Amino acid sequence: MRPEPIGLPHEAPLRIAMVSMHTSPAERPGKGDAGGLNVLVLESARALAARGHQVDLFTRSAGAPHAESVAPGVALYALETGGGVVRKHDLPNHADAFGEELRRAAEAASAPYDVLHAHYWLSGLAALPVSLALGVPIVQTFHTLAEEKNRTLADGDRPEPERRIFTERYLAHEVDAIAAVSRAEVDVLCDGVGAAAERVWLVPPAVDTALFQPAPVDARHEVRARLGVHPEDRLVVCVGRVQPLKGQDLAVRMLQHLPGAVLVLAGDATPGAERYLDSLHDIARDTGVAGRVRHIGSLDRPALAQLLDAADVVVVPSRTESFGLVPLEAAATGTPVVASRVGGLMESVVDGETGVLVDGRDPFEWAEAVGGILDDEDRRLELGLAGRRTAARRDWQDVALELEGVYRSVLAAHPAR
Repeated sequence: MRPEPIGLPHEAPLRIAMVSMHTSPAERPGKGDAGGLNVLVLESARALAARGHQVDLFTRSAGAPHAESVAPGVALYALETGGGVVRKHDLPNHADAFGEELRRAAEAASAPYDVLHAHYWLSGLAALPVSLALGVPIVQTFHTLAEEKNRTLADGDRPEPERRIFTERYLAHEVDAIAAVSRAEVDVLCDGVGAAAERVWLVPPAVDTALFQPAPVDARHEVRARLGVHPEDRLVVCVGRVQPLKGQDLAVRMLQHLPGAVLVLAGDATPGAERYLDSLHDIARDTGVAGRVRHIGSLDRPALAQLLDAADVVVVPSRTESFGLVPLEAAATGTPVVASRVGGLMESVVDGETGVLVDGRDPFEWAEAVGGILDDEDRRLELGLAGRRTAARRDWQDVALELEGVYRSVLAAHPAR
């Protein structure tokens, strides 16, 4: 793995095309297929633009093609491909058509792009031929990898198709560089996918500590009151798209061992996971905690910041995560996190310092970890303060600086340049 890149601020600004085929960077996280990827793409684009670069975002439109400005120096182009809503597992069949639209858009741009940055395997599948046709270097960020997801499948969950596995391996060998979000992802890329270590760069995400920060006590009480949480109740929050991979069933089962705690689930069901959402209600009813579970759907970013701040503990029971933005956002608000000891969560949660990592999926052991924080106010405050300090060490400008270093490195090495 290469060391973290160093930006070269005195060089000319770059024209960057970021590709997110399957989900719009402007989509609300927690809704549909939107999640941490959307946050990372949009925030890194804004930070790059703040450094003087021009960033164009490309996504697939489910309706008419359109363009809009989403921030100074950042434009979003929704390209018409597939004729309306397309299920995620059918999207690979539209990658070639999307790539053709992307190539046309790039050729029609006011000036050539210096670099393509593909987010998720579908974007790489569509953008790699464009990179080759136009002689523009391409950087890939996978966000999740089929190799790891299939290793940690929940019972009844659909495994990732072989086409994705083969495509990720092909992309890992063909792209100019890979920007990985965690050391855990670097390990999977190099040991499982076969990526060459010298082309993998570590560029972890950051958090907006101006948005995600501790709020006055009265504001927290208002949020809890809106949720129907009594002042004497302890508030446990679980944020993420509702799907087996995120493990919300474990959070619900845990609640029967936490008397006096209320669990709030924030996030919509991923398309195709509606039955899983129904099963959460069944589990809550069967374990006698239905009256202490609230499912509130997806939230906009300010409302999410308020919810994380109002929580006593945030739980992240995912089966795997390449990184995990929610723990970092919770830490920025001063709220301790209890998370699975898997993947990138071992980097976004400092065990014993900003939260607690739990081995396995025993609801009682999870309840013990959460209860140990809920029942010890001094410990909860100590973990929260350490989390805030940790989150403040890195911001999106650091991400932009490191990405700029990756881009300039591949430009310098690219034959066409």
